[in-house]
Amino acid sequence: MKKQQWIVVASGLVLLFALFFWGRTKPDAAKVQAAQGNAEPKEEQLDSGSILETAKSRLTPEQQAWLTARENSVVRGDVTSQKIRLYDELASFWKDSAHVFEPFMYYLGEKSKLENSEKSLTFAAHLYLRQLKGVEQHALQVWMANQAADLFKQALTLNPENDSSKVGLGSCYIFGASGASSPMEGIQSILEVTQKDSTNMYAQFMLGYGGIMTGQYDRAIERLNKVVHADPDNTEAVFLLAEAYERHGENAMAAKWYEEGKKFVQNPEALKEIDKRIQELQF
Repeated sequence: MKKQQWIVVASGLVLLFALFFWGRTKPDAAKVQAAQGNAEPKEEQLDSGSILETAKSRLTPEQQAWLTARENSVVRGDVTSQKIRLYDELASFWKDSAHVFEPFMYYLGEKSKLENSEKSLTFAAHLYLRQLKGVEQHALQVWMANQAADLFKQALTLNPENDSSKVGLGSCYIFGASGASSPMEGIQSILEVTQKDSTNMYAQFMLGYGGIMTGQYDRAIERLNKVVHADPDNTEAVFLLAEAYERHGENAMAAKWYEEGKKFVQNPEALKEIDKRIQELQF
């Protein structure tokens, strides 16, 4: 098994309590190059319409007919209230019946925008952000980052002092959302939060994650060490710290943290792969 395939152990554990499981992987060397601004072939840009149509085309004829009828059900009157109910119904359909994440999240997000509630906006935005970290297709990751960024921006108009939303928006820029010239701009906005409150572990974690994506492994190690010291049971931080040490060439420390992460893993095959990686690092 390749390194970037088995490292999904970490993200898989983090997503264990999420809604869906698709075996997504963490950022790889190609994304580090993209984050640093190095040349990389341009990928096709995705839009919401094409994502919804692709998902719909994979449904049964009966499901497609039902969905089309519901999509055209909004009539005159209180259109906003009708749309909120419709988007809630469509989100439930994609979540519970079709089991497709992207349309579910799209309609949940659109419903949140109409409700204009900080709680619902940030819930949808953070759900996007948690899931996109494991997305392998860069174009899809960018689409999700843009969706989350729009939600965070609207939430910040309601509460401009919400540090979690500020960190979330900065994180979206790290993952390629429109509105920033580079991932470093997203990192800088998160740094502003930690300068005000160094104990904000969400900000420290995302700075560590951003450090890995931009090839700043020494800084990633510094940030992630703070996170695991404050929260030893942060599974994703433990595995990311191991990965940061490995990419920085500190194999002994990488092996130590991979060993530490084993306590979070119950899957025998995953444990076997972690042990294999530890052995490779020790020679």
